[in-house]
Amino acid sequence: MDFSITDEQRALKKSVTEWARATVAPGSADRDKEGRWDPEVWQSLARQGLAGLPIPEGLGGGGGSIVDCCLVNEAIGEGGRDGGLTLSLGAHWVIGTVPIWLHGTPEQQAKYLPGLCDGRLMGAWASTEPEAGSDAAGLQATAKRDGDHWIINGTKIFITNGPIADVCTVLAKTSDRGATAFIIEAKTTPGFSVGRTLDKMGCRSSPTSEIVLQDCRVPDTQRLGPVDEALFRIAFECFDWERTVMLAAGVGGMQATLDDAIRYAKQRTQFGKPIAHFQSIAHKLAEMKINLEIARTAVYRAAHLKQIGEPHSVEASIAKVLIGKLAVDNALEAIQIHGGYGYLRDFPAERALRDAKLGSIGGGTTEIQKMIISRVLLGE
Repeated sequence: MDFSITDEQRALKKSVTEWARATVAPGSADRDKEGRWDPEVWQSLARQGLAGLPIPEGLGGGGGSIVDCCLVNEAIGEGGRDGGLTLSLGAHWVIGTVPIWLHGTPEQQAKYLPGLCDGRLMGAWASTEPEAGSDAAGLQATAKRDGDHWIINGTKIFITNGPIADVCTVLAKTSDRGATAFIIEAKTTPGFSVGRTLDKMGCRSSPTSEIVLQDCRVPDTQRLGPVDEALFRIAFECFDWERTVMLAAGVGGMQATLDDAIRYAKQRTQFGKPIAHFQSIAHKLAEMKINLEIARTAVYRAAHLKQIGEPHSVEASIAKVLIGKLAVDNALEAIQIHGGYGYLRDFPAERALRDAKLGSIGGGTTEIQKMIISRVLLGE
């Protein structure tokens, strides 16, 4: 299988990495400590033409391929060292904007995609509920028809970009048969409100919150896709994008963690020589490199298969399981190499561990990925 990248793609990745090092990385530690979203960084990202990268040029986007999006996400993760920014970007891309591109009416596309693509609007997706996380079919939020409107009631939780979203696609149960998606203008629609902002362990510069819908009245023109078909037609497709495009940020984070560990091991001396010269440390670096390349290959294989239209659900789940485990393993090894300094928040290794842990939870837990893989193996 050939999923090598072109010279143009290499130049794209290099350019974005350099931008991220210059613009994102300098304040990343402070944003993490403060749990602070920085709109200026987001606007800088938008000026690079990245906010709408997956969307076709004719609809206002960058026309990037699946692999292009992976390369950009990896580059920001590597150069920017800000898991929160890549989380918010990924959510904006693949569950905030892509569903409107793929399933929106021409009127919906014309209304929302230009602003989502140039960074004026921030996208979000609200499906997870207190009792409906991995079990997406267990939604409790309801949408009831009222003439040419829908009345939505319910509570969503763990909503990435919730406090800053302008456009939020909400899933609600519309019958015993299924759920329906609705595009809601978050800042102006009565009955839509942001609940408590959640104080997270990692990816702290990405704002996450509850969303409360209380008699939220939405016109039918804001319905995204057919009634009752949002789970299988839209939601599962979003998970598919998450498990390919968004994963690449974890690869970039692993690369940055390895680079830091190598640099420190060469500089830190004990017993009269750099610790990199001790076999135990050198082997840790080798294991980190092995983990990185396993993860990178798995992610880009899944992305390549998606790009060419081949079945890839198993490959995407495998990639997600590997990122969820190996990124954490590498962060732990980096902390061990740094010793006491690695345990301090002054060093990126500690932050890398906290950011990496989300990989085994968000967008479908590791346990869910193994269930998907096993069902395919068993032909179920």
